Amino acid sequence: MTYPQILDYLESLINYEKVSRWAYKTSFKLERFAGFLKRVGDPQRGLRCVHVAGSKGKGSTCAFTAYMLREMGYSVGLYTSPHLSGLRERFRILRPGARSADGRDPFEGMIPEETFSRLAGELIEANGESGGGDGEKGVTYFEFCTALALRYFSRENVDFCVFETGLGGRLDATNCVEAAVAVITPISYEHTRVLGRTLAEIAGEKAGIIKPAVNKKQLLEVISSPQMGPAAEVIRKRCAWTKAGLWEVGKDITFKINDGTFGVKGRFAEYGGLRVTLPGKHQVVNSVTALGAVEALAHRYRLQTDIDSLRRGLYNTVWPGRCETIARDPLILLDGAQNRASAAALRETVKESFSFRRLILVLGLSADKDIRAVCRELVPLADSVVITRADNPRASGTDVIEKEVLRVSERLGGCVKVLKTVSVGEAMEKAKSEAEKEDMILVAGSLFLAGEARDVITGRL
Repeated sequence: MTYPQILDYLESLINYEKVSRWAYKTSFKLERFAGFLKRVGDPQRGLRCVHVAGSKGKGSTCAFTAYMLREMGYSVGLYTSPHLSGLRERFRILRPGARSADGRDPFEGMIPEETFSRLAGELIEANGESGGGDGEKGVTYFEFCTALALRYFSRENVDFCVFETGLGGRLDATNCVEAAVAVITPISYEHTRVLGRTLAEIAGEKAGIIKPAVNKKQLLEVISSPQMGPAAEVIRKRCAWTKAGLWEVGKDITFKINDGTFGVKGRFAEYGGLRVTLPGKHQVVNSVTALGAVEALAHRYRLQTDIDSLRRGLYNTVWPGRCETIARDPLILLDGAQNRASAAALRETVKESFSFRRLILVLGLSADKDIRAVCRELVPLADSVVITRADNPRASGTDVIEKEVLRVSERLGGCVKVLKTVSVGEAMEKAKSEAEKEDMILVAGSLFLAGEARDVITGRL
């Protein structure tokens, strides 16, 4: 099959990334996917993995972890979702010494199209044997992608893998891996119809990646970002039940931010003079969490670490679509902030790290998100808001977003100019026409919007 044919096939599978609401059925079990993996040779066996779950900061934490391991001299498989521009972005291998000329390629190590097509063809054949892609007998879109990542990393014999969960953790397809280290990034309210209405219920689903060790002599190590009380308690109880070792950032792993750098007191050493290029204090927290994961791996597998490698890894980490400066004339910033917590972090980062005269906010969200909460965080930053919707079935209608934007604007005295558009391309044109010298355009509300806007700006659309 050709690459376009494979993409068409994948679109025929059930894809929960494009569905706003669905019933949380008993068929959401890992046994069916485990059976599929068995038919394709159990590619997850033997992989040395870091498994990352949480509500925000998952992708950045995965990237920091992978880049540090690469700088230590190891090949690292990196599986993340969703993608911004193209599906192959989800499957990357960072190899020692293999770096773009400027070292800032946002999709460095992306799986080659030929390799993707070959591996996908093998999995399509196996999925046909299991009954197709009806969501009951065959695999879903995300399960197919997860199986492809496992097969790719296994075939390439990578030293380590870093896997980001898609949704939740307990019943996520990535939970088939036998992780050496589990990481829980900050947990907040999200996907409440699926994961639970309370923070403790959501944390329970996320903490499902903390599992009893297969090898009792090598217990799972867990690194947790700072958490709100109910989430922290769930994680602690889960670790106690599984006998996993727990190290909490802010308690067992501490850090101090200095002028332009930060230092970390880890489990086994202290690290000074660290820097990250991803803007925002929350990225420092994500990098400290990732450093804890690397320390845990080094301890388990007796790896040699040195401060220079860790410094280079953190500094060289690139993570597109997350507070990413994509253009400078005018200044355009892309961010996938989609819930209250991530929008609040973005608001603080914009205020602290960027200088501008006026801000034009290009805003579009998924229908299943807390649109009111995101608007309350971001609209007060803006002089003008350009409302749009990404080309995704989950995208909210512009009328719904406009209602919430106007609600915030009225509280501010009606000083926010509001424009509506029918496409991301039109939204970017209107935003650029609004922008004057020293103004900034901020694109936010979902990774689907950030990815589409990125394609418009870079000329891919």
